[in-house]
Amino acid sequence: MRWKNLGEHTVYENQWLRVNLADVELPNGQHLDHYLIRLRPVAAATAVNERNEVLLLWRHRFITDSWGWELAAGVVEEGEDLVTAAAREMVEETGWRPGPLRHLMTVEPSNGLTDARHHIYWSPSAEYVGPPEDDFESEKREWVPLKEVPDLIAAGEVPAANMAAALLMLHRVRFG
Repeated sequence: MRWKNLGEHTVYENQWLRVNLADVELPNGQHLDHYLIRLRPVAAATAVNERNEVLLLWRHRFITDSWGWELAAGVVEEGEDLVTAAAREMVEETGWRPGPLRHLMTVEPSNGLTDARHHIYWSPSAEYVGPPEDDFESEKREWVPLKEVPDLIAAGEVPAANMAAALLMLHRVRFG
């Protein structure tokens, strides 16, 4: 049941993404044209404090016109390693510098359409270094009790699947 990519060419490209058209051979030998989006990797980070609260951003996503809790995240710059990118994003978007980061998980949020990989990290500590440089990214930044995460997800307050998966994994790591 393996689909084979026999080749692809770019139909649109900018600094954020590349849209390609692939010639795909199905297991029965049939061919189809399949559009796909090639993206740079994303790194995300958060911290959990001594009170088992997780640092989150409350933000609006204009594409889906939805509000929700998220972790600080962004694209990995050319030549930047994943951990450095995750820490940079956390400082820029929250004003908190994480302690040593631990890999939590890597997810492919939409692997039927895009090759995006989101690499998610967390730290058991963080230090406040000042107001976030990218304060336009979120309406507020709060320490939210990690025990409330499953209820927040069930209530639709964490609409992004990658963020919900990461927060549930972090909940499991901390509480078993």
